Amino acid sequence: MDAQRILTMAFYFFLLSILGCVSCLKKSDCEVCVTVMEKFSSQLSGDVRSKPTLIEDEFRKFCKGTKGKENRFCYYLGGLEESATGILGEMSKPVSWSMPAEKVCEKLKKKDSQICDLRYDKTIDLKTVDLKKLKVRDLKKILSDWDETCEGCIEKTDFIKRIEELKPQYLHQEL
Repeated sequence: MDAQRILTMAFYFFLLSILGCVSCLKKSDCEVCVTVMEKFSSQLSGDVRSKPTLIEDEFRKFCKGTKGKENRFCYYLGGLEESATGILGEMSKPVSWSMPAEKVCEKLKKKDSQICDLRYDKTIDLKTVDLKKLKVRDLKKILSDWDETCEGCIEKTDFIKRIEELKPQYLHQEL
């Protein structure tokens, strides 16, 4: 009976470990956050790395040199002077514990979900890309970059059709 109980408990621990990993945040789920946290953490010196207040000061300095999506990430965390709110403490403590960037971002996402909504802009080569494999968000971005709209587009195929119609005029201009 004891052996069966041990096997049952081992099975439950196994299931919990698998389910725990399924909900783990991947770099692609929160790419700007993970990239910035990896870059920032790698430049911290040993004496700064263990003190949350020093980490926050270093992050503010780090944020002064950021642009684009990384600057927006700094804004959300409170690393910029013009930031309306700040959750730097939620970032600095886990970093001081040497927590991996993915886990830090997972904690930050719980406080502010828009942190993981930030995405780097993809560069899409329209000559070689298969439009059917792109997400609707990327298709809309192509049209937006061209200052075009897609009136009445609902399905992904509608966006693809519109891009295919406009492709010859915009690919000619790029050459």
